[in-house]
Amino acid sequence: MPIRRRRTLVTTQNTGTDATADTGATGALADIRVLELGTLIAGPFAGRLLGDMGADVIKIEDPRRPDPLRTWGQGEKDGHRFFWTVHARNKRCIGLDLRSPDGQDLFRRLVAECDVVVENFRPGTLEKWGLGYDVLSEINPGLVLARVSGYGQTGPKAGRAGYASVAEAESGLRHLNGYPGQAPPRLALSLGDSLGGMFAVQGILAALLSRERTGRGQVVDVALTESCLAIQESVIPDYDVAGVVRGPSGTRLEGIAPSNLYRTSDDMWIIIAANQDTVFRRLCAAMDRPELADDERFADHLARGVHQDDLDDLIGAWAQKWTLSDLLAHLSDSGVVAGPVNTVAEVVTDEQFRARDMVVAHHDERTGTDVLGPGVVPLLAGTPGSVRRAGPPVAGYDNGAVYGEILGLSDDEQEELRNRGVI
Repeated sequence: MPIRRRRTLVTTQNTGTDATADTGATGALADIRVLELGTLIAGPFAGRLLGDMGADVIKIEDPRRPDPLRTWGQGEKDGHRFFWTVHARNKRCIGLDLRSPDGQDLFRRLVAECDVVVENFRPGTLEKWGLGYDVLSEINPGLVLARVSGYGQTGPKAGRAGYASVAEAESGLRHLNGYPGQAPPRLALSLGDSLGGMFAVQGILAALLSRERTGRGQVVDVALTESCLAIQESVIPDYDVAGVVRGPSGTRLEGIAPSNLYRTSDDMWIIIAANQDTVFRRLCAAMDRPELADDERFADHLARGVHQDDLDDLIGAWAQKWTLSDLLAHLSDSGVVAGPVNTVAEVVTDEQFRARDMVVAHHDERTGTDVLGPGVVPLLAGTPGSVRRAGPPVAGYDNGAVYGEILGLSDDEQEELRNRGVI
């Protein structure tokens, strides 16, 4: 199925009129239209990444139960929180009751005009509403349906609800975090959801590429548990061939040395990563201890792994003689890989992030002000992504343009549907 060429539009006000303006989207996916279902993080993160690359992402919210992400975040201004600003950026938002027959009919009509649907409901939910892929693919054979769930669409646990924290635990990822003998902590983020969203986008892009050859769409099935499992490097083969059950190792990786954090004289933390032989030799020279590079305890990767504690003690004692800024400059001049442990306060002023537009302003219509957020990753030289708008301020904000332009519903038809709670 050929990709439809289209102009991506956004509404400028919440009316039933043709209040639209060109978004200026010029990214690699500017000709792709996406319907985003579901709430909170995994599905919306996938939608955000597609929108960053220029896709016209239409987020569907239940008119009576908008996405709870609107109220998430730890910072607050004028009664608003800002998780929404990041994960709903570059999207249009419409209200649609998928539990009602009229809402399901409108959804089917939208599917005919779209390339991708992203959903993160519990498996079986779309089928319960008569909106399974068998139905949707009859309407649009080229449709790519990305399904993100806790355990995937098949298997004995498929019907269970899933959350990032549980996925991180069941996949073994949480077991690797923290210090030996202590409760395994979580990263202060919903990492499992974000990994699921990223793998969903990878699958969507592969499915769209396949569609160019075959004309057919397909289902992209992503489990949070499997997304967490996929990043665990050699954990499984290490166990399979040698019975090694990898566990938490605190601030370092066992057998990888030196690669740890060390405290400086001004009570700051620095990461020094010099586990490669050539870089370790440079570190020894920077420490005025060139003989350490030829010491049999530290002469190669395997030896340094065995004598990791000794090496950390030597580097730690040396680092404490320096301030953070002086040590960073010295190691940089010496060709040693090192960096500070930044808080967000340092991140937003970091010259490297700023130079590459990795901290950018989002105009938040709820407060009428610009709010900083993360930039677009990755950087594409020919078709760069962009942040064109923050998340629409209320559910149904873009009803007028989406239902009017895409489906041709008149103002009166939209008003009647709105009065019945369908949109």
